Formats: sequence, structure tokens, C-alpha cells
Amino acid sequence: MKSDEQLEVIAEESKEVILYVNGVRRVLPDGLAHLTLLEYLRDIGLTGTKLGCGEGGCGACTVMVSQYDQNLKKCLHYAINACLAPLYSVEGMHVITVEGIGNRKHGLHPIQESLARAHGSQCGFCTPGFIMSMYALLRSSQTPPNEEQVEESLAGNLCRCTGYRPIVDAFRVFAKTDDILYTDLSSLSLQEREFVCPSTGKPCSCRSNSETNSQCTSEQGIACVKKVEPVSYSEIDGSTYTGKELIFPPELILRKSNTLNLSGFGGLKWFRPLRLQHLLELKSNYPDAKFLVGNTEVGIEMRLKRIQYEVLISVTHVPELNVLHVKDDGIEIGAAVRLSDLMKVLRKVVKERAANETSSCMAFIEQLKWFAGTQIKNVASVGGNICTASPISDLNPLWMAAGATFQVIDCRGNVRTIAAENFFLGYRRVDLARDEILHSVFLPWTKPFEFVKEFKQAHRREDDIALVNAGMRVYLEKKDENWVVSDASIAYGGVAPLTISAKTTKEYLIGKSWNQELLQGALKVLCKDILLKDGAPGGMVEFRQSLTLSFFFKFFLWVSHQIDGTDSDKKNVPLSHLSAVQSFHRPPVIGSQDYEITKHGTAVGSPEIHLSSRLQVTGEAEYADDTPLPTNGLHAALVLSRKPHARIVSIDDSRAKASPGVEGIYFSEDTPADNMIGPIIADEELFASEVVTCVGQVIGVVVADTHENAKLASRKVQVEYEELPAILSIQEAIHANSFHPRTEKWLKKGDVDLCFQSGQCERVIEGEVHVGGQEHFYLEPQSSVVWTMDGGSEVHMISSTQAPQQHQKYVAHVLGLPMSKVVCKTKRIGGGFGGKETRSAVIAAAASVPSYLLNRPVKITLDRDTDMMISGQRHSFYGKYKVGFTNEGKVLALDLEIYNNAGNSLDLSLAVLERAMFLSDNVYEIPNMRIKGNVCFTHMPSNTAFRGFGGPQGMLITENWIQRIAAELKKSPEEIREINFQGEGSILHYGQKLQNCTLAQVWKELQLSSEFSKARQEVDQFNAQNRWKKRGISMVPTKFGISFTTKFMNQAGALVHVYTDGTVLVTHGGVEMGQGLHTKVAQIAASAFNIPLSSVFISDTSTDKVPNSSPTAASASSDMYGAAVLDACEQIKARMEPIASKHNFSSFAELVSVCYMSRIDLSAHGFYITPEIGFDWTTGQGNPFRYFTYGAAFSEVEIDTLTGDFHTRVANVILDLGFSINPAIDVGQIEGAFVQGLGWVALEELKWGDLDHKWVPPGCLYTCGPGSYKIPSLNDVPFKFHVSLLKGHPNVTAIHSSKAVGEPPFFLASAVFFAIKDAISAARAEEGVTGWFALDNPATPERIRMACVDQFTEPFAKSDFRAKLSV
Repeated sequence: MKSDEQLEVIAEESKEVILYVNGVRRVLPDGLAHLTLLEYLRDIGLTGTKLGCGEGGCGACTVMVSQYDQNLKKCLHYAINACLAPLYSVEGMHVITVEGIGNRKHGLHPIQESLARAHGSQCGFCTPGFIMSMYALLRSSQTPPNEEQVEESLAGNLCRCTGYRPIVDAFRVFAKTDDILYTDLSSLSLQEREFVCPSTGKPCSCRSNSETNSQCTSEQGIACVKKVEPVSYSEIDGSTYTGKELIFPPELILRKSNTLNLSGFGGLKWFRPLRLQHLLELKSNYPDAKFLVGNTEVGIEMRLKRIQYEVLISVTHVPELNVLHVKDDGIEIGAAVRLSDLMKVLRKVVKERAANETSSCMAFIEQLKWFAGTQIKNVASVGGNICTASPISDLNPLWMAAGATFQVIDCRGNVRTIAAENFFLGYRRVDLARDEILHSVFLPWTKPFEFVKEFKQAHRREDDIALVNAGMRVYLEKKDENWVVSDASIAYGGVAPLTISAKTTKEYLIGKSWNQELLQGALKVLCKDILLKDGAPGGMVEFRQSLTLSFFFKFFLWVSHQIDGTDSDKKNVPLSHLSAVQSFHRPPVIGSQDYEITKHGTAVGSPEIHLSSRLQVTGEAEYADDTPLPTNGLHAALVLSRKPHARIVSIDDSRAKASPGVEGIYFSEDTPADNMIGPIIADEELFASEVVTCVGQVIGVVVADTHENAKLASRKVQVEYEELPAILSIQEAIHANSFHPRTEKWLKKGDVDLCFQSGQCERVIEGEVHVGGQEHFYLEPQSSVVWTMDGGSEVHMISSTQAPQQHQKYVAHVLGLPMSKVVCKTKRIGGGFGGKETRSAVIAAAASVPSYLLNRPVKITLDRDTDMMISGQRHSFYGKYKVGFTNEGKVLALDLEIYNNAGNSLDLSLAVLERAMFLSDNVYEIPNMRIKGNVCFTHMPSNTAFRGFGGPQGMLITENWIQRIAAELKKSPEEIREINFQGEGSILHYGQKLQNCTLAQVWKELQLSSEFSKARQEVDQFNAQNRWKKRGISMVPTKFGISFTTKFMNQAGALVHVYTDGTVLVTHGGVEMGQGLHTKVAQIAASAFNIPLSSVFISDTSTDKVPNSSPTAASASSDMYGAAVLDACEQIKARMEPIASKHNFSSFAELVSVCYMSRIDLSAHGFYITPEIGFDWTTGQGNPFRYFTYGAAFSEVEIDTLTGDFHTRVANVILDLGFSINPAIDVGQIEGAFVQGLGWVALEELKWGDLDHKWVPPGCLYTCGPGSYKIPSLNDVPFKFHVSLLKGHPNVTAIHSSKAVGEPPFFLASAVFFAIKDAISAARAEEGVTGWFALDNPATPERIRMACVDQFTEPFAKSDFRAKLSV
């Protein structure tokens, strides 16, 4: 170690651009200004940090950055999104990635260990991001954080697999709950056999030895953490942590910051000034330069909007722009101050100053809480948010309302002050001359009886952009017993191209008394003051207009409530109205899991953790995009159609060929063999040749030396189109008779017409249901690496796919090779959910063409927006029903027509429709049924498989008419459901007989555990006492058939090798995508040989090991591959038996060794076919399913009727899974499916450019990234989330009496949807509107709000208003 003096000399002289990564000093060369930190980290081999979206919306790329603050003289640690951070922005800092905190060789960090043990990692792609968010929180906290801080720190991280509950449980260990545990571990004298339970934070004995049939509640049995000791906190050296942390490099403490003048690709210049004077000089030299702090806006403009900036100036190191000064008359806030720093100061100020001074500070704190994820708030700046001048900025309406002023300085040093409300001039235009910059913001203290309030409504509460937001201020003075408005300000965002002030309303308010008369008058003025035209960008016009009134009404009640505290005699706000002003406070998630363990042999039945969880939590698990490319490797980008239906007139690729780094461009004529592909029928082109039939159809592929160069070149290909008429919805397809050929299907039972005519039906209802689609949003985008071998005669690939055999088939087909010369391998995939079953093969095939023709490796990884646009979604459906029933509610006849939107190719759409038809009875006995199904051809990207495969859509249509019957008869839907249940021996509408039906047991158990009748009373009581918040409850059952409905696909192969050291290698045809398939298969093999689970290893799925395998789908993989592996194990055991019976061996290894010496074959190929299945569409009879998985869910929700906001208070889910092979993994599947289903029914809305969304270009997907498409975040998880497995009902028809789990729970989230509908009914009843009403999924805030009719929706919509939905 050099002495301090030497270090100081080095630091003084050094003009190097340096960065420490995981403790290693790295010198950055010039010329990298275009790179992000993420690209750099992945280029140097640190692939634990993942690219999920590229726009800071998913958190998969989270890393921790540490820097030394010279003023505070301490280290600051914070989490950031590496995908947005420019590489040079972290110069002089220490970056710690997931690899830097722990690994398998040197030991896991307690955070990693805890997450692995709590089953918090399924596919593992999002895991490093969660680990780093939590790690940054712990490193930056002086004292252990509380549970709320833990959950808040994860707001910027998305997970699609787990449903979040196990992640929260894992990290709760580190929250401060019980002091003694954290201050003195030894005093607890934990014995060797005791464990610390993360759900209670106390020692527990739930890991007892009596495992068989022991009951495990609150998942203590598995979540217990053996070694997680409390973590202590240390500023710099990290030595007081449990285990050693990476210290902050001493060089960086002593080093003085330098000015930076660097360059990047394409002549990009990067400056980092250290003084305001230097910054102003740069501004005068480069008046069009972009200023950066966190790059959260400019980064997105450059990457997603493709705007090219020449000069970037990082202002993070300019001290004058980083001031945060609390003065006597207010706070001065430098323009470069980070939002998280602002939040800290505001929180401190609120604690220290009189409450009447900090009303606006409180409003900012609340608004910042929901502003964005932690990683964004840690880098985004106050000035950046203001000068971007976004019309939906959350803070700008508040600056305007709170009377803030902005200090602006020009290049000559002249300062002027401008009021916030005059600063915004137009769409993204502000009052700054070319030579001016925003210097600081001044926020004045509020006066007594001056009230400031924030408002925001978004699709999702957490980390989402606003649909409408507002800032409101009013200053009241007492005159003759009345409160009179002496000043006011009302500003809205999201209702115009800029943040606007409601000036007429303000003038109306001033001088009037604060009472009901003022409220009614102001609402009338507001209607005219804020106007939105039909077809305004963003749509939802009626909803957004009603929000402007709702917000003002809430503000009026809130202010009245504030002054109620001062006037003791009269109350302005009735108690039932208080619900409108209470701010939302979310309790921590509480989960419980109830199951019994039925052991079989050494491993089956045991709640083991995911086999690769320890690799996933350390970032060592490899995915397709982590595969290193050799030096001659190329990157591919697709040339895509920009029209929904058009003839290609010409293609000009000359500019693209001249683009830097380009090695080749390939179109349909370059395909070596056949250009036509398709999983069932070859009805789509690999590269469009003459006509394009959707936006995003692949026209060609470009390969270049880097991913960025390939994308740049692909955008330079000029395609000239001749547009043709396009069909963009199911309704248009029906109207134009546009169906895929030979896809009309019928199922019949009884005589529907006779039943309707005979008069048996006392009542008949008719209606229609629109079912919205859903994006898969697997965290790992589509990715493949293709290379040739042996002089180009063989092709190998590593792909992120659920169907390696499909990739092998497609690539062999387009290249004209035999399948025996094409190999596809898949180690694991970062989520699939059906989206990587067929559509991934198209992308691999496109990349295989240049790889084969150039004889070079090619990697293709889609950007998130491209992936969402071209790879297909869950099918939207349209159902028309006619139902006949008795006055008691017994269903007698159903006549149903269902249509799904297939898009521009058939893909799997017919099979999806068939499953929807099979499951259209859900669990109800219907004596007479007729179902007609049709597959619509539209000019949209081909839709594809998605968890449930049409089943949820079919069942949702059913539950809609069940609800309608209940409304007609004024009974509860639960009662109608129960009297129509199927039972043992029921014959279904396709001839299958129900056997081992556990529906009644599941339903009864759920009624008891959720105390349904008590919950109903409590909800009714709550609704009677609250006018503007309503609660609703619902109970929904499901029955899901298990098998591929196409008979030949129900086959599985496996290969088992036993080695002489007693270890076992298994390869099977299934793909591990987070669902725990490999773990379950390993447990089956371990139990078969009676060896520990650690002796079994599952190799990657590969088409040269197990041929002709079906896709990993239909929930059936554990059944099929487990049985195939068991078959192989039994063959080997049979061969070993003669030797095993002769001697008494001390170990399995010893037995194997003797067998080997005796020349016994220790390798076997196992095979399984699902028996007793088959369906004949010509007769409409057969057994398409091997068995059914039954389940039911209870849900309680609370909605805000004024804004449409909702949250799930309780979810109680029960499934019959027989004797589970791994109950912990099964519970994880249930929770993940439920939360994903919750997204489908309540959050995730796809918006396409169609007749209902004319503000989107025709055929284009508007919601093509996490910025506009919202999957559930941690904040959407039910407050109380209970999962239980039915006990004592083995399933005789599957391996080890287990049942399939992947898809069945998905539909149960519809309980949330129908609970929302129940709550809306209570709101409508307040206005005297009763009876059935239509509610489409997803039940977004728009649909909830507009269904809750009241005086604020009346000016804009009728009570039967139906929001527009892309189907």
C-alpha cells in the first residue's frame, strides 16, 4: 500500500479518466461517449447486469454507484439504472455490480443467500437488479431500514415470475423489526438447529426433522434462513459488515475531479465542467448542447426517439447548480439537484419547521413518492424535469401552483427571475433563450391557511407516468365568520400540450367564500376552462376531463377538512366524505402459504429451492444474450415494415450498406431454401417479398460489427409502399368476413334451439363480451446466437426459446439443411409464458441466413420496443352469448359464438380457440350447449400462445354471463355459481367424463378460510359509511384441462447417464424458464435412485440429445418429462438389480462402480406418452385432457370512485395439486400466475392504431415498452396474500400423484376483476343506477372511474359509457 502522500501526488497529476468496477481500477479511453454504463459492463464480461428494457423501466440493469462527497466528507451509495447512465457520467466513482458482492466460489452475500432460500428467484433474469437495489439501500442506510423503505427501494424493479411476495419476504430479514436481533446476535444464543424466520424476524423451529405430512404455514418451513446474520452498516470501509464488503477506493477519496472533454461515435462531444463560468462558456460555444444529469430523458430521446445530439454537457459537478439552501423565506434548489436529495431535504424541513409553512413541501414529498422508481430519482434532476417541459410532468403543476420562481442565467452572467406559471410556452418549449440556462428554483414557504395539494392518476400507482396530474393552492382569510379565498392557483398536466393554469377558475375563486356554492360554481367554470378535443393524443378524453373535476372536488374537501380542525363548532365535511381526502397508505405485504409435505424417497415432495437459484442471485447464471461472441462475430438487426397492409414497390439499401460497420443486408431473395414458414401451416414469409401484412413484419436483416451499428443501418433501408386497406380489429374482420381458412369449429351438447323454444327457460339474456389482449413481458427479450461449424456444413445455435425443436426445424427449413445438421441448445430462459414457443423461431431463422451465408457467428437480441411490436401477444377475444335459465338461477341453455384475433398468420391461433371452446363451461353444468368458434385474420402481428392458451378468455366470457344472471335475479354471483357446479361423473360438452372432481371441496374450504359471509357484511358496512371509496368482494372457481389438445404432442423423451462416482446427469426435452421444471425432474431422478438431490445435474436442453420434443408448454412438462426421466431411471435400476441384490453396498457410488466393472449399461433413454387421450373434431367427442386442475380464489378490493384507483386488500387462493412434487415451487407458480392474471384483468392494456385510437398510426402498437405498458409492480400485490394447497387428494393419473400448476391459477385473478365490479356496483347504487352493466378487461382506472357514475362524469359521458378497447 502506497503512503497517503504518494497517493495525493498521483491523484494531483492524474488526468486519466478512471472508474473502479467491483474494486478494480479501470482507465477509460476517449471515444466512448456514446456508450452506456451497461454496454461497457457487459463488454468487459460482467453480464450479471441485464438489459431488460433500455429505458430505465424494469430495473434489471440496476447497479450501485459510490462517490465521495467532498463537502459532506463522506461516501454516498445509491442504486442507478446502468442502461441509462452514460459511461463517462460515472467517471471517478466506484461501480458495484451483482458480481462484486458475492459469488458461488467465495460465498454469497447475505442478501443473495436470503433471496435464494426464500424462493425469490424463478427465471432469475430480474434477480440481479433486485439484489442491487436492496444492497444499495443497506449500504446507504445509517440504521437498518424499515419494511416500508425496503418496499420503496424496490419500486423501480419489475418481476414477471414470482408475484413479488417471496422477494419482499426475503428482504424483510434486513428490515428493523426486533432490536435485539440486530444489536446482539449472540445473546439470543441461537443453537445450531435454530433458524431465523424472515416472516417474523425471530428464531423458529419450523424446520423440524419430521418432514412427512408436517404442515407448513407461512412458508416458514422453506423460507427460514440458516445463515443470514444481521448486516451492519458502514460508510466507507465495509469491514464491519458480515463478511467483507468492497471498500471505497482510497484513490477516489483523495482524487480531485477533472474537467472532461471527450468524444464518442459519430462526432459526439462530451463535456464535464466543474464551474458555472466554464459551463456558461461551453453554452455560448455550443448553444444547442444538451445538459445532462441523470440522462433519464435525453437517453430515451437518443435511444428510443432516435434524436441525434452533437454535444452533451454533464452538469453534475457544477457546485453552483447543486445548492440546496434552506432560507428564512423558502428553499433555494439548484437545477442539478437530484430528486432523491430534494426529497431528503423536504422531509427534514417538514419535521423541523411549523406545519403551516410546509404545505407545499408536503405536496412535493407525496408527488415524488410516486414519481418514479428509486433508481431514476437517484439521478434525475429538478432542472431536467422542468426544462424537458413534458405535458405530464408530475412536478411542474406543483411548481406553478406553489408560486415557485425560476432563476435563469445567460452566458454573460445576467440573471433574471421568472414565475413558474409563465415559464412553459408550448409542447416541450420553455421561456429560455438559446444562451440561457436554468440556474435554480425558489420554493417559498406557505402562509397560515395557505394550502397546497398534489394530485396524480396513472395506470399503475408506482413508477408510472401520469394520465392527469395537478397542483392546487388556495389562501384563505377569515372574514365575518366566513373563510374567503384571497389567492388561488390551479395547474393541470395531461390535459394539453403543456402544463396549464386554470386561469378563469382562479379568477372565479378569488374573493368568494369557501363553501358548497363556490364548489358547484367552480366545477361549472372548470368544465369550460379545461377542454380536451375528441381524438386528443393519449385518448381517454372523457376520463381525463372527469379527473380535472374530481381532483378539484378532492381539493375542496381536503381544504375544508383542514379548516374543520380550526372551527370546532361546525364541520364542513361529513364523515362519509372523508374517504375522498384520506391519502393512500399501503401496509407491508403479508403472505401465508399452507400445504402439507408428502415425501416420496429422498427428494420428491420436499420444498427444495430452485436448482440454479444460487447462480441467479449472483448473476453467474447465463442466458442467450450473455453468450460471448468470437472476434469475427456479428450483430443482427431486423428491417421491419412500417405499414399494416401494403405492396412493396421498391427497396433501397444503398445508404444502409454505406453505414459504418455493416457486413451485409439480406432480403427474401437471399434465403438459401424456402422463405415460407409456420408452426402448423406454412402461411407466413420469413422475409416479406411483395406484400406486407402488418406493421413490424420482417422485410430483411442487417448484420454489423456492433448492435448499435446494425440498428442504425436497418433504419436507413428505404422501403417504398403502395398502401392497401387494412383490417385492424375483430369487429372489422367479422364485418369483412376475414377469417383464416378452415378455422370454423363447432361443439354441441343437447338441443339448444329446442330448449329456447320449449319455454323451459324462464328467462333469457343476450349480450357480448370484449376480452383484452396481454403482452408477455418476459424480462429477457427474444435472443439467439447462431454459428456454423465444419466449414459451414452444420449450424448450431443457443436460443431463448420454449421450443428448441421448432428453432431446429425452422432453421433447417430456410437454409435447406437436414435437421440432423442443425442443433439448438437452451440452458435457461428469462421467462417465456408462451411468447417464446413459436414466435422466437422466426427471429432465430432470420439471424441464421446471414450466419450461414457469411459463415460467421451472428447474435440477435431484440430491443424491448421491437420485441413487443413484432412478437405477438395474448389473443383478444369477442364473445356473443345467449343464455336461458330458471328463476332460481339454474342454467339450461347456452348459445355462444367466440372469435379470436389471430393477426396476419395462423400460428397457434386455432389451438388457442379450441381450448377456449373446451373451457367455455368453466365449472358449470349446462344441459344444452352450442359453441361456434372462428379465427379472425387481421393486419396485425401474429398473436400466439400465452399462459392459459385461450382458456382464461373462454372462462372470462362465461363468468361475465354468470354475473349477468345474478344481476337479473338480484342474487349474489357466488350463489348462481354454486347451484350450477359440475360434479363427479358430469359429462362435458365434448363428451369427457369428470373423474376425481374436487371442485366442491376446494370451494367449501375457500368459503371457510375467507369467511365469505362475514367479509360480505364488513364490505357492506364500509360502503354504507364511505361515499367516495368502495369495497367489493368476489369468489371465482376454475377447472383447467391438462394436456396438449393436439394428441401427438403429448410425448416426451429423456436421457439419463449414471457416472462411476455415483452422480447422475439428466437431459430431457423440456426447457427451464423459471417454473422449476429442472428442479422437479432432478427430484424425481434423485428419489428414483434414492440418492441426494445434489448428486443429480440437469444439462441444457439440446436437440442433439433428445430429439423431436414438444414445446415446454400447456403446464404438462413436469408430468411428461418427469415420467420420461423416471422411465429411464427404472431401466437403469433394472439392469443394476442383479448386482445390487447380491451384495450389500455402503453407497450408491460403490454400487455404480461395481456395475461398471461388470460392464452394465449405465445410460438409458426414457420415453412417455400421455395415455387415454384423443379428440375427434368431426364427431365433436373425445377426451382432450388427461385430468383437470381445480382451484378457486377469493378477493377483496377497494376503489377510489373519484379517480378509478384501486388496490387489492385480500387475495385468498386455493388449488388442488394432488401430492405436490415440490410445494414451494408450486406456491411460487400460483403467486406468479395470480399476479400476472391480475395484470391481465386490471392493469395491462394494449393500445393499437385502430379506428378507436386514431391518434396512434394505423396498425402500430402504442404500448411498446415499460413506459406505456404497465405490468404489476410490487405495489400491486394484494396486502394479504394467502395461498393454500388442498390436502389429502392424490391425483392417480400423473407422476407421484401430483398435478400440473403453471396455467390453472392464472384465471383465478378474475376474482379481483369481479370484486372491482362489485365495488363499482356499490358506487353506482349511490346515484340510483342499478342493474347489470358492461365492464371490459382490463379494468383500468379509466374503466373503473367512468363506470362509477356521478356528477363529475355526467358532463362527459352517460351511465352506459364503454371505454375504447383494442380487440
